[in-house]
Amino acid sequence: MSPDKWEDIKDMAKKNFEVLEMGKSENGDVITEDLIFNGPLGKVKLQYVSKPLVLSKKVTYSKRMGDTAKVDYVTSDTEKTNTLFAYKWDTASDTWIEINAATFNQ
Repeated sequence: MSPDKWEDIKDMAKKNFEVLEMGKSENGDVITEDLIFNGPLGKVKLQYVSKPLVLSKKVTYSKRMGDTAKVDYVTSDTEKTNTLFAYKWDTASDTWIEINAATFNQ
């Protein structure tokens, strides 16, 4: 998803629904934006995650007993991957349940 499309979705949610919470957090190169609002499904959370594109990964093994493998990721300095996740609040379990987009095609 492009950053422009995310801005359009945020504007549409602000215009059509009661926004309960908005936030942005950064953890290193990973930027996460959250938007929580009351929608037709109830309480809904949209999470937009932007992180560097992984170009390759290198796994280093050790044959010593009890030692673990090490994974090194090579990421792009210029390219980013942008992902949108949608969650619905489940009042019975007091947790967010991910909304699977494949269920909408049925």
